Amino acid sequence: MRALPPFDGLIAFDAALRHRSMTLAAGELGLTQSAISHRLKKLESFVGARLLDRTGGGLLPTAAGVTLAEGLGRILDEMAELRARSRASVRPQTLKIGLGSALANYWLARRLTAFASAYPDIAIELCIIESDVQARALDLDVQIRWIPKAGARATSTQRLLFDEMVFPVAIPSLLPRGRPLREPHVLGTLPILHKGLVGRNDGAEWSWPVWFERLGVMAPVRGGLRFDNLGTALAAALQGSGVVLARSLLVHDALAEKQLCRVVASNWDMTSSKTHVIRWPAALANDRRVALFVDWVVKEAATTSLQ
Repeated sequence: MRALPPFDGLIAFDAALRHRSMTLAAGELGLTQSAISHRLKKLESFVGARLLDRTGGGLLPTAAGVTLAEGLGRILDEMAELRARSRASVRPQTLKIGLGSALANYWLARRLTAFASAYPDIAIELCIIESDVQARALDLDVQIRWIPKAGARATSTQRLLFDEMVFPVAIPSLLPRGRPLREPHVLGTLPILHKGLVGRNDGAEWSWPVWFERLGVMAPVRGGLRFDNLGTALAAALQGSGVVLARSLLVHDALAEKQLCRVVASNWDMTSSKTHVIRWPAALANDRRVALFVDWVVKEAATTSLQ
């Protein structure tokens, strides 16, 4: 009889490797860090080798871990293709789309009525996903993901959408004359909102100390409200709670409608280390619903970027 691995250990290994952190893996899976560690130890006992090493930069796979990750990736991809082929054979009329909450709330949702009007025969089901685990569980037809640029290239099942800039924004009443600061050092006197929890490194563009140094702000970064995700931080900024670092796409409409304004001139903008892609299973490559939606989103992205 074939020996089966501890599947909960495989899930824990996948999450820990992607995040390079036991803590973040535990948060994604809704478990304690101790539970993640216990599941990994069971998997290592089954494999007979250590799978992950702790380093200054986080968790890194051992040689055995690399081999397991490659095999696990192939299995998950094959399972996704199998589910997609099964769904394609039935050809449901509803198009199931997954994306992050911030992109859904601040960009896509208000534009979807245009797609629905153009293609009334295609029903849309919008799903919020914040992890690969969620995405795999939902049997999605299309995903819009925000990923490191190193993995962002056009393929037969993926197209590029946006290259975004990151810059500080706030409601106009928080700034003198409701305009970008002439003297950037004044930023040090304004309330600051943080994206990401303490200890999480999302890139230099999201670091207030980096921005203060670039702008010549001599005051230290003091306290401020901290939010787990950008969508909630933007909601707080729209309520006047402070200045937040934001991605250009997510604040495009709020800037155009003068709900928010730039805090410093655009020449200070930093390029995002991540980018948006839209992807779909290979089994749905010839699906009319997927093709129409992908083409529409790509055009909408281009229009937004040009404005």
